[in-house]
Amino acid sequence: MAALSRPQENRWIAGVCAGLARRFGISANSMRAIFLVSCLLPGPQFLIYIALWVMLPDEGAAKSW
Repeated sequence: MAALSRPQENRWIAGVCAGLARRFGISANSMRAIFLVSCLLPGPQFLIYIALWVMLPDEGAAKSW
């Protein structure tokens, strides 16, 4: 499994779904669809997305070190 980070390529908003998809070995579009369907259910999906946006390192920033 790949490291959990937000990739520079294939990101739409913050790269959270793309990073999670790469980590779990599925396509980014599949992860985005799963997220959108999960938004139909009650729960803190948007808060989790924002928390992951803040907590996950940006892959580009990690490469520049």
